[in-house]
Amino acid sequence: KDTSDVLDLACGPGRHAIAFAEKGYRVTAVDRSSFLLEIARKKAIESGVEVEWVQKDMREFCRSDAFDLVINMFTSFGYFENKDEDVDVLKNIHSSLRKDGFCFMDMAGKEWLAKNYQQTMSHENADGSLLIERHDISDDWTRINNEWILLRGNEAKKFRFSHTLYSGQELKDRLLMAGFSAVNLYGGLDGRPYDLNANRLIAVAAK
Repeated sequence: KDTSDVLDLACGPGRHAIAFAEKGYRVTAVDRSSFLLEIARKKAIESGVEVEWVQKDMREFCRSDAFDLVINMFTSFGYFENKDEDVDVLKNIHSSLRKDGFCFMDMAGKEWLAKNYQQTMSHENADGSLLIERHDISDDWTRINNEWILLRGNEAKKFRFSHTLYSGQELKDRLLMAGFSAVNLYGGLDGRPYDLNANRLIAVAAK
């Protein structure tokens, strides 16, 4: 329904937030990166849609009973070394949802990664640049450390980040711990089961 309020938490450059706004939803998009939010604002203007852009750490954002849907897309969860902070984020999401609201999370699950793990991989982007990804599993398969090297012409940029690896059951347990009444897991955006054929870990949690 076009009266629904959607929160895109850790929205990055705004791809999903803008897509929801184009469908007529009222959208609030939160990210702590001013650089990514500026890109998102420009894209929204180009698309002719209005989005409320908020620069804030996801651990600190909570707006009680304000949203019908909260989305967290493309492995944008688990970047804090203290796992209790992950649960705090989920509790804030729960508080920000209205009665009968839903949280939709999308990430690379631990089971899929264990099956498809590659320490080094690369691919060419549409603009001709080359992205090299290096990955290292640590802390008894609970975290992954990443180094991305972007090569464009004679220029190279390095990005390093790490995040917690969640299995389907681990993510479900944390959502229930945060107060959600029910959690369903799926293996892709097409709704397939979370099994050996899964290509993503999708969690849909009901308040």
